[in-house]
Amino acid sequence: MSLREELHQAKQELLDLLGVDNSQSFASLDALAEGEQKFIRDTKVNLKNTLKSQHLSEKETALLALGVAVNERNAVLKTAFTRRARDLGASDQEMGEMHALTSLLSSNNVLYRFRHFAGHSKYDDLPARLKMTLMMNPVLGKEFFELASLMVSAVNGCEACVNSHEQSVREAGASEERIFDAIRLGAVIKGVSTLIH
Repeated sequence: MSLREELHQAKQELLDLLGVDNSQSFASLDALAEGEQKFIRDTKVNLKNTLKSQHLSEKETALLALGVAVNERNAVLKTAFTRRARDLGASDQEMGEMHALTSLLSSNNVLYRFRHFAGHSKYDDLPARLKMTLMMNPVLGKEFFELASLMVSAVNGCEACVNSHEQSVREAGASEERIFDAIRLGAVIKGVSTLIH
């Protein structure tokens, strides 16, 4: 088997792992295979390894991946991870909450990144005035809600939000290993999103 054939096979295995129809064409993914970029194998391995975690259930990895797909506005991955989450027992309420959480965190991340970047104390004193009742009694449970909030905040690069949610999720009982697996998953899905959209 030639390198190009091997890489096209890796591309197919990556799409199969996601449950994405292989008849679709994805310019970036095709460029990796045609350009004989071995990175396509790394991407497949990284995705496979992050979707199977010792510290997160498969349902949790599917929901977290869905959150990144929503955050990245990636229709292909939203469909793939909605299907995967549903197949793993996620309810409509849980999946809906991941969409809501991602939207809420996108707003918070912009506001709190601005406060941090501006470094002007007056902005810190002004009330955020963002309604966040979603955080009061989440369907996903407090620990997982905070974990997902932390992951979305890390993907969006909000230092203040990362610090706040990392502390909250540890206080809710999450181990550092569980937290790190969630962040690694967010990083990998964001990378995959640049290749499959």
